[in-house]
Amino acid sequence: MKLLFDENLSYRIVKKVSRIAPRSLHVSRTGLEVPAKDTDIWDYAKLNKYVVVSFDEDFQDLSSLYGFPPKVILLKLGNSSTQAISEVLFAKWEEIKLFYQPEAAGVLEIF
Repeated sequence: MKLLFDENLSYRIVKKVSRIAPRSLHVSRTGLEVPAKDTDIWDYAKLNKYVVVSFDEDFQDLSSLYGFPPKVILLKLGNSSTQAISEVLFAKWEEIKLFYQPEAAGVLEIF
């Protein structure tokens, strides 16, 4: 599974989750303009088969509008450190893997 981390998350998150999602990427490493538009991130994720990970609820709106792929993991953790976010992703990994299945929903909210 490839996760694409939005700009509202530190690029350091990629290294922290590399054990469970080694092909993940931060938006800043995609070549998209900075700051990238949500629709450009959406298109990049769809074209390159990534799951978008973000705090930004606009991605939930895009999923409602366009459907999936890409799928979206919407973090509802409040102001959290990169370490705390990575720990939550590790703890929820089995749930994330089930969500990744083709027939699952387009948005997974993680609290």
